[in-house]
Amino acid sequence: MKKNIIKYAAYVLTALPLGSIGGGLLSSCSDFLDEQVPQATLTQDEVKNPEYIDNVLVSAYAGLVSIEDMNSSFSLWNYDTRSDDAYVGGSDFSDGEPFHILEKSSGVMTTDWPYNDIWNRFYKYLSRISLSLDMLAVSDQTNTTIQQRTAEMKFLRAYGHFQLKRLFKKIPFVNKLNMEEEDYNNLSNTEYTNDEGWQQIINDLEDAYAVLPEVQAEKGRPTKAACAAFLAKVYLYKAYRQDDASTNQVTSVNEADLQKVVEYTNPAIYGGYGLESDLHNNFRPEEQYENGKESLWAIQYSRNDGTVYGNLNFSYRLIVPCIPKVHDAGCDFYKPSINLVNAYRTTSDGLPFFDNAPAADYAVGSAQTVDPRLFVTVGVPGTPYMFNTNYMMSTTNTWSRSGGTYGYFVSLKQNVDPALTDSYLFVCDNQWASSMNRIVFRYADVLLMRAEALAQQGKTAEAIALVNQVRSRAADMATNSIVSNYPNKYGVHFAIGKYNGNYSKDETMRIVKMERRLELAMESERFFDLVRWGDAATVINRFYSSEGAKMNFLGGSQFTANKNEYLPVPYEQIAASNGHYTQNCGQW
Repeated sequence: MKKNIIKYAAYVLTALPLGSIGGGLLSSCSDFLDEQVPQATLTQDEVKNPEYIDNVLVSAYAGLVSIEDMNSSFSLWNYDTRSDDAYVGGSDFSDGEPFHILEKSSGVMTTDWPYNDIWNRFYKYLSRISLSLDMLAVSDQTNTTIQQRTAEMKFLRAYGHFQLKRLFKKIPFVNKLNMEEEDYNNLSNTEYTNDEGWQQIINDLEDAYAVLPEVQAEKGRPTKAACAAFLAKVYLYKAYRQDDASTNQVTSVNEADLQKVVEYTNPAIYGGYGLESDLHNNFRPEEQYENGKESLWAIQYSRNDGTVYGNLNFSYRLIVPCIPKVHDAGCDFYKPSINLVNAYRTTSDGLPFFDNAPAADYAVGSAQTVDPRLFVTVGVPGTPYMFNTNYMMSTTNTWSRSGGTYGYFVSLKQNVDPALTDSYLFVCDNQWASSMNRIVFRYADVLLMRAEALAQQGKTAEAIALVNQVRSRAADMATNSIVSNYPNKYGVHFAIGKYNGNYSKDETMRIVKMERRLELAMESERFFDLVRWGDAATVINRFYSSEGAKMNFLGGSQFTANKNEYLPVPYEQIAASNGHYTQNCGQW
């Protein structure tokens, strides 16, 4: 069991109004309470007491684990399959069909079930936070604990709105106290412009940043540094203005927002944080690795905590591959693309190919040199699955549920070594779940966000220095990491160098964008980065063109600019909105 984490036990509240929303948008937290064994009852007066307030707030934290599921992961991995980093995978095109349609950007319907499902789940999560903030508002506002818990709830509320806005763009904001049913029924998803919507999220985070402590005794509670990283990310999204309501085009890049990114990525804020010596340390379940120095805020999962399965991570269970003689029923989703694997190839200087890349795709045993991060990110045939030599991956159908339709690459960052079964990996209902945390904000992302803002400001030398800081860790992995023996054992060739010389603003931005891809691949950032930059249509259609010749299921794919950047607002929500919701652009 992990120590000093938020415990997800529930209390029953009596005489407590639970917020609800018409049309199925929000529900009360009663569904969560029904799933738990009550430990006590509290009256409405008692719950205002700082001594008891955490018994209300725990339901909000628990929602991060109990409300999402494998089809609607709050990590949004299902939706990153629209990028050039990954394919949906599974057994065939009919397996998770709406997601396969989505990755082709063709035939997407407003009635497809995943969109209403993820919408409902996030708003159920937000309903718990609204309840918590209502209770905090009638508590002693001079009490330090009440102030800090209010800040935590605003941070969590920002997380829900942020993920929804990245997905749907036009969303209703649940950001007022004591909302009644009529208030919910009259919500509009165009109450705020796109720019103002990002500002609503920023307002919550800036309130939280002013109060949150530098250190929290319990892991999983946000700190000041975590909030700064979150603020930097939202300001970076806001900086790329989409001011024309009839399109999703980036119309300008706002200097004031960029400066806020620089402000909130100031190294002075992040004392005690830094890069792990090995990238893989961020994706290990053992206690000595979790909540490490690179992890600014992570969703806390646990084991052996008195519940049937523990508070395990069920949201990644579809990503487990077929593992011969171990887990033949692996669902094998979120498959790394050929395009992503090729992106890790390096020149003789150890730098990525931007142009004139080799025609031959990368394979273990070839003479091509690669960035060591490839083998921490992607399971490549000819190397061991999860670094365990008992499970050597190969281009055989025993390692591909689809028989090779979606290739033979495997995502590693979400998976756990099968040798840890029954300690950190558990078979639950014939599928695996693990206790490994999911890092939401890590320090490498902070460095790259700062580099991006500086590059956009024309401070190219400072930006390149930050990129090189990330690449230095990658270079060290060639001799000091879980994959450092791969050249000797499997015939791979590592080469990774730093950028030297003077680069223009455009060249520096190109470098930063590539470094974000290499460092954060398969962490559900790529598609949203492409949309934020205004690059989605160009990059993804180029991907369809090059990859479609190799992967038949991508034939006929076409990304439509000013439509496919966002999901459609679900039909069920528009139908139940009393005419208050507006559909995204794109003639859905």
